[in-house]
Amino acid sequence: MADPKKKVLITGASGDIGGLTWRNLGHKYDFSGLNRSDVDGIPNTRASIANFEAILPAFEGMDMVLHLSAENRNVHSWEGNLEINIKGCRNVYEAARIQGVKRVIYASSGAVTLGPQYHHSPYKEIVAGEYDKVPEKWDMLDQNSSYWPYDLYGVTKAFGEVLGRMYSAEWNMSIICLRIGALLKSNRPEIQRHVSGWLSHGDCVQMIDLCLSAPESLRFDIFDTVSNNKWAIRDTTHAQEVLGYKPQDSSDGFTF
Repeated sequence: MADPKKKVLITGASGDIGGLTWRNLGHKYDFSGLNRSDVDGIPNTRASIANFEAILPAFEGMDMVLHLSAENRNVHSWEGNLEINIKGCRNVYEAARIQGVKRVIYASSGAVTLGPQYHHSPYKEIVAGEYDKVPEKWDMLDQNSSYWPYDLYGVTKAFGEVLGRMYSAEWNMSIICLRIGALLKSNRPEIQRHVSGWLSHGDCVQMIDLCLSAPESLRFDIFDTVSNNKWAIRDTTHAQEVLGYKPQDSSDGFTF
């Protein structure tokens, strides 16, 4: 008899990444949603992650949580970032802990190390598409790079990573942080600065699947998640070595 599907709760299930996940991986996992609006296609609890008592029942019986819900409409909004990306993030980790969830996959962002691309060469030239000013090789940003957020959104995403490390260490939970690149509804870079950090729909789904199926011995880690882009400044070697990530797509054919 086949093993039952692992039960996975997706916060922010109505978003682009949430939809890609449950539509493409529903044959492997038993998904449900935690969302402020209705989600057609999977069971869904309607609540804001800022309301701890309202969301707690949704975590009962779950094997894993894919935490995608975030305030990203206004990256400079203190109130929005505080309510969802700080208070809400803590609520998700704490609800998972109380209900005995084994793993939380946290949707972080390249925004936690975004600063150099605006201030340092050759990153700023790469992002601007000034490739004639770029040397043949450059140091890549990775999971060991210093935190350097450019806005409040990046600060709160860094908070979520650090908080996840605490929950992993203190409560023996598996916490995997994905620094997700520029994933767009159109599935293509839309402006020049997307070229470096673009993440295709297919590569995103692959990475999430690898995290959901990773061995329980993976207790805490951070993975940069972009496609196989020639002009990338974020290194996916760690994800390739630890998880077997094999990005299939590239932004190389797109010009602006």
